[in-house]
Amino acid sequence: MSDEITPRNPDDSDPEDRDPSGQSGLPPELEKMFESLTGGPVPPEMAGLMSSFGIDKMDPGVIQQAMDQVQSMMQSGGPGALLGDLLGGAGSPGGAVDQTAALTAAKAVVTGAGAAGRTLEEVEDSAARAVSEAVRIASLWVDEATSLPAHTAWAHAWTPLNWTEETMPLWSELVDPVAKGLAHAMSQASAGQLGRLTDGDAPLPPELAGMLPPGMDVSAVMGQVQGMLERMSAGMFSTQLGQAIGTLSQEVLTGSDVGLPLVPDDHIVLLPDAIRDLAAGLSIDEAEVRLYLAVREVARTRLFAQVPWLGPQVLAAVRDYAADITFDLDGIESQLQGVDLQNPEALQSALSGSLFAPTPSEAQTRALDRLEASLALIEGWVDVVAEDATSRTLPSSGALAEAIRRRRASGGPGEKVFRGLVGLDLRPRRLRDAANLFRAMADKHGRFARDDVWQHPDMAPQSADLDDPLGYVERFGTTTSDEMDDELARLLDGARSEDDGRSGDENNGDENNGDETRGA
Repeated sequence: MSDEITPRNPDDSDPEDRDPSGQSGLPPELEKMFESLTGGPVPPEMAGLMSSFGIDKMDPGVIQQAMDQVQSMMQSGGPGALLGDLLGGAGSPGGAVDQTAALTAAKAVVTGAGAAGRTLEEVEDSAARAVSEAVRIASLWVDEATSLPAHTAWAHAWTPLNWTEETMPLWSELVDPVAKGLAHAMSQASAGQLGRLTDGDAPLPPELAGMLPPGMDVSAVMGQVQGMLERMSAGMFSTQLGQAIGTLSQEVLTGSDVGLPLVPDDHIVLLPDAIRDLAAGLSIDEAEVRLYLAVREVARTRLFAQVPWLGPQVLAAVRDYAADITFDLDGIESQLQGVDLQNPEALQSALSGSLFAPTPSEAQTRALDRLEASLALIEGWVDVVAEDATSRTLPSSGALAEAIRRRRASGGPGEKVFRGLVGLDLRPRRLRDAANLFRAMADKHGRFARDDVWQHPDMAPQSADLDDPLGYVERFGTTTSDEMDDELARLLDGARSEDDGRSGDENNGDENNGDETRGA
């Protein structure tokens, strides 16, 4: 995977849709809000941050509502009350993403798309029955294609709105570090102007002065205004997240289509409207498409359910990457040298690609390596199992497999969201190597050996193994069955010993704190 991190290019949108009246390229309502709070124009660095996340496309009515709320808060009491209003009560507990705002924005996208023939609230009974039957048959076929046992799960036919509502909490958690980092960067970008107001080097803007009760300390107010700007940016990011997830919900075919464990293990989710559209585009019978996608979703869900360390490991890699994101304000400043700041198109063109720090940190590089390998191995295994399960039973199996490959090659739905919001490319670039590894494992050692590699993370293929899939297969074959059993027993015994040690520590704590009882 390339080290270059590319955020959403603001120029991807239609220039004619932009409101050119704002000097910074942002909506004039947003410029007015900032000027009323700081007495100066929007700093170019802040304009760049907002534009790169698409905040420049926010509904002016939403911005005006935020401005009205700020004025109401400032007139409601002194610094203590204002600080409490600004820094508390909104957003998700302990997080920067406001899930309510994100979900509202997502629903607006979904309901807008629903007018074009998509089901909004509930799937029709006939479609739900078709999904249940497809999942039932798919489960039987997957039983024959993998040694991983079936787990208790139920078929669910979801609308895009269902998918949005059910997955938004996890999306919010994954991108929360980015929202926090953006808020901090926006605060840094505005610190100079706020500092001049605090020092008395510049007069308070009339709008802000008129909001303040008589005798309020300006320095105390500026600290609160800076906090409010952080909250504002996090709120706008939340809205942008919601719009992205709402758009994504129109593209996903199944619950875990993105490659992440976004739905519970006991849910096997298909989205009938998206499947119908895919079948029409491929000119393949809808029942065949539904059954093929059900096989893939059953296999993927079974893998996450029967390999309990896998899902948490993938999500941890995403979190580790996002937690170490930095925003390249120096890079933004250098990009603006010689740019006409009165020209929104020139400003946006100069800032494209400069939002995130240009080089990933060591922690991000490690997280990227883990994530790339995990996604490739998951999807490679699903490809192989789906091929084994459908090649002799579905006439269009090969064509559908190729369609899924083309869909991934052109940029899957998860890639679009994460590249725009986190600068992270979720495309499993090494999928071909992973699929070859699992096919070679089955050919040389059998299906049970192919699936046994998931028993423990230390036994599973790593990123380096994708460089030499056949070498991994050969090394696997040099170990006898008894040696493999002994090694697995050693790993499991080590895990149990760690659990026993933690249990002992907890029991000691219980003896010292008799009021608290801990479960095993």
